[in-house]
Amino acid sequence: MSRRYWIGVACREHVARGVAGGFAQLCHGKAAPLARMAAGDGLVYYSPQDALGSPRRCQAFTAIGSVCAGAPYRVSMDAHFRPWRRDVAFVAAQAAPIRPLLTQLAFITDPARWGYPLRFGQLQISAADFYLIAAAMQAALPATLPPAPAYPLFDESPAP
Repeated sequence: MSRRYWIGVACREHVARGVAGGFAQLCHGKAAPLARMAAGDGLVYYSPQDALGSPRRCQAFTAIGSVCAGAPYRVSMDAHFRPWRRDVAFVAAQAAPIRPLLTQLAFITDPARWGYPLRFGQLQISAADFYLIAAAMQAALPATLPPAPAYPLFDESPAP
């Protein structure tokens, strides 16, 4: 299978937590978006706002990296929220505003409605778009992936 490239959508605050912990969490903790990705795939995060529910816009690409080996795994945040995660090797990068790239990104077919393709929280993009974003972020992408632990695809532990 060839390498694929993805955009994940999350507020900047949540992206920062993922970068600090070395994981991705998409679509409010759903497993399916993470299961679509494979080890070695590229992932870039787009953040429409600074914090969930905040009126303060971010509208920038805020993190970039490669999906590590291992399947999605479940964590318990509290008694009611048990999101799925996937390990990601993030690289040092600068946030890059999306607006200067609107006419260059192939996944944006109508610059007047540029947010439309991002509405579902995960989007597969071309290698050209991924590397264009990486260049805008001044990211140095690694040639190989670091080893990562293997996790079961389904969590069989009882709910807390």
